[in-house]
Amino acid sequence: MIIMAKICSSLDVKTLADNLQGLIDRLDSTDHGDLIYAALEAIAQIGNGGAERLDWKILAGSLQDMQKAIAMFYPHRYQRKVSIFGSARTAPDAPEYQSTFDFAEKITKQGFMVITGAGGGIMAAGNEGAGDHSFGLNINLPFEQTSNVFVTEASRLVSFRYFFTRKLYFIKESDVIALFPGGFGTQDEFFECLTLCQTGRTTPRPIVLIDKKGGDYWQNWDHFVQHNLMARGLIVEEDRSLYKITDDVNEACEFIRSFYSVYHSCRWVDDLLVIRLNMAIDDAHMARLNDNFGDVVTKGKIEPSQALPIEINEPHIAELPRLIMHFNSREMGRMYELIAAINDTCGNAIACHPEQK
Repeated sequence: MIIMAKICSSLDVKTLADNLQGLIDRLDSTDHGDLIYAALEAIAQIGNGGAERLDWKILAGSLQDMQKAIAMFYPHRYQRKVSIFGSARTAPDAPEYQSTFDFAEKITKQGFMVITGAGGGIMAAGNEGAGDHSFGLNINLPFEQTSNVFVTEASRLVSFRYFFTRKLYFIKESDVIALFPGGFGTQDEFFECLTLCQTGRTTPRPIVLIDKKGGDYWQNWDHFVQHNLMARGLIVEEDRSLYKITDDVNEACEFIRSFYSVYHSCRWVDDLLVIRLNMAIDDAHMARLNDNFGDVVTKGKIEPSQALPIEINEPHIAELPRLIMHFNSREMGRMYELIAAINDTCGNAIACHPEQK
């Protein structure tokens, strides 16, 4: 990277482009050559500008964080994963620790892998419960955070320099977010997840807030949301469909299983939302979807489809049936309600509000 910065300082744009293209031509794989080119070009442009040493340290550290995470997760890219958040200060004999252990153990039996922050407390419980089916995304801190004894293998552990790259991979690699009681860090991670889901900047996934039996941590949090955010018009009622609250580990696992029972995944193709399904839905089910969700379709209606040509880069799901629609991307709470309705093949789906057990 430093060499590139020195080189590009004396190159004009055309010579720079030729050199970058020559470098790409020598890469072992050019499947994503256009994106590799764009990344290298951006680095070269920074080097040709007025960046300071601190800028380069941040850039180099970020890329090194990402390189390690990509290498760890790539072999497991097609296996669903759950990111678990919660306090590092939870004692091993606390009921929240046992709930986390039980959840991690049960969810791995459903075929999921577990990702935690690799520290103590709730993180240790998650890694312990999931065993060899877990990963740790550690962060270098001056206090409190060292890797727990349940995730020490280099192939399942990454130590990050920056919080923002660490949080990126908690979201990017997960299909589920599970939260247990925690402090500022837990709330920070939770609100970032909510923001990304609410704004459609990440794909929908179940977010489940799990407490000890009879606990009120998340109920009190939801009270704050209703009385300080929703009551002031800062969020809408449907935004509470983004998450579910429970004090029952079995219910949490069933909620996650149900989320992916018919619904598989989705992506945007220009302004068209493509929803992949684990199974085709019948005409009556399709009619219910159009009747109940016409308010979030900007034109046309929800229609069945096969894989679109642009999805050729995802051959592992090419055979799955699809639904396509022009979705109003401002209504992400309604998106979660739509997914619940897709999963309800009997036509009894209701919005998954937090207080519904």
